[in-house]
Amino acid sequence: MARLAGVILTEYAAATRKIKDSKNAPDATADCTQQLQRLMPKRFIAQTPWPQLQHFARYLKAITLRLDKYRTDPARDAARLAELKPQEQRYWRLVAERKGVMDERLQEFRWLLEELRVSFFAQELRTPQPVSIKRLDKAWAQLNS
Repeated sequence: MARLAGVILTEYAAATRKIKDSKNAPDATADCTQQLQRLMPKRFIAQTPWPQLQHFARYLKAITLRLDKYRTDPARDAARLAELKPQEQRYWRLVAERKGVMDERLQEFRWLLEELRVSFFAQELRTPQPVSIKRLDKAWAQLNS
């Protein structure tokens, strides 16, 4: 656990530094900052299920890679963000409606969103299972059934 926490905090520091250094990407840095805040609240180690905690370093590394790639193709980043935003908005709206009460399917959807971010912005880091907008829509339909 301590070793994993060390790796996560190292990647967190790198991602935070990269966000601060990326001055010409306001939408991407705002999105990454929001993602960091959601991934790493004060008690993230205690609050995050162990299987997901093991992926945190990859999620954080994806932030750094995304901002590295932004310079070469800002339009691609903007297009991917436009696809991702509605998925995230409906999820966080539902979390707010349920006043933070999470069931297993809602949690699963939350981590699928993180995997979609990896798939969109840092494909080379790979996802443990295939993930796409279509798969998220299917998972969302199951959530609301």
